[in-house]
Amino acid sequence: MTRRRIPGWLAGVIGAVAILLGWWVFSATIFQPPPGTTFTPVPSPFTVFQTIWQDGLAPYWSVFQVTITEALIGYAWGNAIALLLAATVLLIPRIEPIVTQIAVVSYCLPVVAVGGIAIVVLGGAKRPGDPSSTAIFLAALAVFFTTVVGALLGFKAADKASLDVVHVYGGSRFTALRKVRLIAALPAILNALQIAVPSAFLGAVLGEYMGGIDRGVGITLIKLQGDLDSARVWAVFLLSAVVALIGYALVGLLSRAVTPWVSGRAVA
Repeated sequence: MTRRRIPGWLAGVIGAVAILLGWWVFSATIFQPPPGTTFTPVPSPFTVFQTIWQDGLAPYWSVFQVTITEALIGYAWGNAIALLLAATVLLIPRIEPIVTQIAVVSYCLPVVAVGGIAIVVLGGAKRPGDPSSTAIFLAALAVFFTTVVGALLGFKAADKASLDVVHVYGGSRFTALRKVRLIAALPAILNALQIAVPSAFLGAVLGEYMGGIDRGVGITLIKLQGDLDSARVWAVFLLSAVVALIGYALVGLLSRAVTPWVSGRAVA
């Protein structure tokens, strides 16, 4: 007897409904407004959706546009450097411990300390409305470890027989990297790039918390928290999750298109 797997879209819908239900239960029970006040740190989902509907998406888009730009630039730089170092390891195997240690150290560094140094060295936005250099740096730092590890594991997953064929016919390490290792590593690299999407967005938001910027998700959350506007704080949080999920899904679709053999689909 074979068990039928739940479709991915259905599992996502069930998960979203469960989260919303749990959110509503907590807001209606544990986080009710204290007597004599209407403030609650956890407003109901209905209140948050109503706030987004009344405000419209235009005010939020002006905020998210800056943060998304920072995340995209940091995502590109961080992943490019990570993939370059991972490819260099295959050409010069002796530097693998060094590259691995650099990746681990980048992952273990406290974000608050690194962000404080970055805001002093790199600064924030050059002009009002521009992306923050510190946010871009932290977005790049957030994706570096995942992509380095994923790429190294993918490169090492290459079929040894195929590598031997390249070697027998006089191919160099670069030829083996280009014709064998890169193709074998594509699924792992694309998975790492997919995981890096929400990490880059989170790094950009944390970079904005360091200051030096007048517009963005991070600085907007600071202002709303100071105003005790919990409904809009949760609205920004919810929209942040939506943005990260959209980016994650887009890279996932790209991965399925580039590596159809992983999903079991026939290659045309």
